[in-house]
This record gives sequence, structure tokens and C-alpha cells, in this order.
Amino acid sequence: MNDLTMPRHRLRGYVSHGAELRSGKLSPKTYLEETLTRIAQLDKDIGAFVVVNRDAARRAADASAKRWFAGRPLSPIDGMPVAIKDIIETADMPTGQGSPMWENTDWKRDSASVHALREAGAIIIGKTTTTEFASSHPWHKTKNPHDGKRTPGGSSSGSAAAVGAGMVPAGLGTQVVGSILRPASFCGAVGFKPSVGAINRSGSHDHFSQSCQGSIGATLADTWAVLRAIADRTGGDPGFAGLAGDVDFTKRTKPLKLGVLETGGWSHTSEGARKAVLSAKQRMQVKGVHLMSRGDDPDIEAVEQALTDALPLTMAINAWEGRWPLNTYADIDAKQLSEAARERLKTAEAMTQKEFGELLQRRDAVRATYAKAAANYDAFITAGACGAPPVGLGMTGNTAMNVSASLLGCPALTIPVLADEGLPLGLQLLGRMNEDAALFGVATWIAGDALSRPDLVGMVA
Repeated sequence: MNDLTMPRHRLRGYVSHGAELRSGKLSPKTYLEETLTRIAQLDKDIGAFVVVNRDAARRAADASAKRWFAGRPLSPIDGMPVAIKDIIETADMPTGQGSPMWENTDWKRDSASVHALREAGAIIIGKTTTTEFASSHPWHKTKNPHDGKRTPGGSSSGSAAAVGAGMVPAGLGTQVVGSILRPASFCGAVGFKPSVGAINRSGSHDHFSQSCQGSIGATLADTWAVLRAIADRTGGDPGFAGLAGDVDFTKRTKPLKLGVLETGGWSHTSEGARKAVLSAKQRMQVKGVHLMSRGDDPDIEAVEQALTDALPLTMAINAWEGRWPLNTYADIDAKQLSEAARERLKTAEAMTQKEFGELLQRRDAVRATYAKAAANYDAFITAGACGAPPVGLGMTGNTAMNVSASLLGCPALTIPVLADEGLPLGLQLLGRMNEDAALFGVATWIAGDALSRPDLVGMVA
């Protein structure tokens, strides 16, 4: 590790911002100034932010402080600084979508989620870097906060790096393949991809059926609270009821039975990642949790078989669904598109609607297979990424271990309780569709009881 090592620079360890506000130990104005100082100190090296809106953030902190003093906070996250991925629209900052084509473009409106956060009193502190159109090409060279030579992952690069460095307690991200789970794992943060449709994505530039808006945070509690505040005010995507339930983080109930998944990505994992997952399994077994894998349950084996081609199936679905707006962008100026974007457009234009319909039928079958198995388990566990973040800033790492959760549409979490090459590695949890709160219950026990580490004390709070 270099001078950007997580424990040295994390602003408040894993202490929940919301808990400190409610206890009166933390003033929104004081915390914001500490946050802005931290960004000024660290972001010149990490490059997590596209823009920081200091003046608006200070005005919001002043208003929040008055509400807390009067005993009338708008929500548990009133006064919390939250970073916004730069494909999500904000009325007071440009939304560049990680592309030179739209850099500094002012859309003059808030997305549904950002407007909900403002209604909850959150401080929208700035916009964080993303890859081109939240896909694979990194125009911004954001660095991993634990080793500046390594990728932070993508496409929610900036939000993960900002949280992992201790600059902010939480940030919004999006995922259609592995864009929340992988960077959170690489940067040592909690990453939450909710059930598909759970959070209203209106005003977010990601037009894919598997895409979800989620959160990346320093604690499980703050990660949940950010999305709970959004869903309370704007619900889910059109046609979806939205995020359901709530989580009692003071209660730690041991899961009775967990499934272990390899998925089609297991062959891409490092030896260190495999050993880390094995160690986690053994520690949970010592705590009395019953663990089952593909050799123990034919339903899990059926899931493993169904997920073998999760990545090519997802990429084919995404290709068709991404035909627009890429075709219009190519008409505007194809030279401002990356080669990867132009290749995706070629793939889409070679597809037929009939082929796309067949892809969706295959996805439905995979989801049905998973639902059958998931009914018998509290959650499934696997590696949060293929291993330690790779060296180099021109790529975002292998998505193979994260794509299954997106294909399945189920809720998924990565919690920073493992390590590979001395760097953060998440333990990934997959739950049952629309039972996101239950998945947090399992994660709370794992992080607090089964796999607790001294440097992660308070991660649950």
C-alpha cells in the first residue's frame, strides 16, 4: 500500500454519519468542512470528482444545522454529504456522462433520486467520475485510493474511490453489469445494487433493463439509509413498487443456511480471492452457519449451470438496448465515441428484434432457476470481484464475478471484509428478489459477528 492507505485517511473510520448526527456528536456544518478539507487534500491525487459544489453544499449544511438544532431533521440523512455519479442529472452541476461529447453539459434538472435526496436534507456535494456512458472506457483516470497505480473499478469509479478514501460517507452509483459491486470491492467500501426497479432512475442516463441505481458507502447503515430516503420520496422505476422494508442495525440475527456460488466468473478469480472466500466460509461454519454449494444441492448446481454464460448473455441484451442513444451520438460526432462504443453499436445494428426476444426468454429462465434455489437460503455468498484491483488505469477490471447479480435482477451487496494481495476484496452477497432488507440483515451479522476485523469496527453501525 502507498500513502493513500485506507485506515490512515478514512475520515471517521466506519462510524455511521447518521448515528453521529442523531446523537448530537456531529454538526452538519463541521462535518461538511472536514469533508471539503479531505477532498482538497486527497482528490488532487485520486481524481474521484468531476466537480465539487462548495457554495451550494455550505448553504445546505447551514440549513441542515438549523433543522437539527430545532429538533426537526427531514430524515436520518439530513446533513449527510452525498456524491453523485456523473450520469445522474443534477440541476446545479453539469452531467457529462464520462464522455467528451457531453462534458460540461447542463441538463438544468435534478434526477428523481437527487431531488429525493435534497428533500431528505442530504448535501449534494459534487459529481463523481464515471466511464464513458457508464460502460467500459475510462476517459477519466481516477486512481484506486489504496494504490494509485491500480484501477478503482468502474463504471462508478469516482463514487467508490471517494468513499474508499474517506472523502465522503456515501455516493450514488449505477450498475448494469458490475458497476457498483466491483469498484466498491476494489476500493474497500460497501456496495449495494438493489433489486431491479427498486430505485427510480428517471433522469439517469442509463437506458438498460438490468440497470439499477444503488449506493456505495462506508457503513452498511449509511449505504442503506441513502436508498431508503430516496425510495420513501420517489419510489421505484415506473411500474415497480420500489425498495421495500427497513433494517434494524442493532439486531444481529445469525442466518441459518447460506448457499455458496461460484458463477461463471470463478475460473477468472485469483488464488488469493479463492483462499479469502474459503477462509470466510470456514469462519462462518465455525459460527454454526450451514453452508451448501453445487455439490450439495442440485438446485444450486442448476443455478451454476444457468449462470455459466451470464456475461455474454448480458452483453448481448445490453448491445440491443444500447442501440439508442449510441446511434444518435454517432450521427452527432462518431469521432468523440470510443472504439468500444462504436463496436457495441455495430453489434446492435447487426441484431434483430427476434434475437433480442430470445435473449429475454433466456434471462427469464435463468431468473426462474435462481428463484427456485433462493427460496431455500437466507442468501448466497461469493467473491466480490475476481481479485485485487489490477494495475493500470486504462481498464476497470474483470466484470465476471459481478454480472450474475445484474442478470438475475436480485439485490446484491459487497462488504469489505476480505483481502487479496494486501488490498481490499469484498465478500458478495446475493439475496431474493425484492427482499433487500433481509439481505442487509444477513450482511449485518456477517460483518459484525462472523468476519469482524479490528480495522472494520463500526462498519455495521
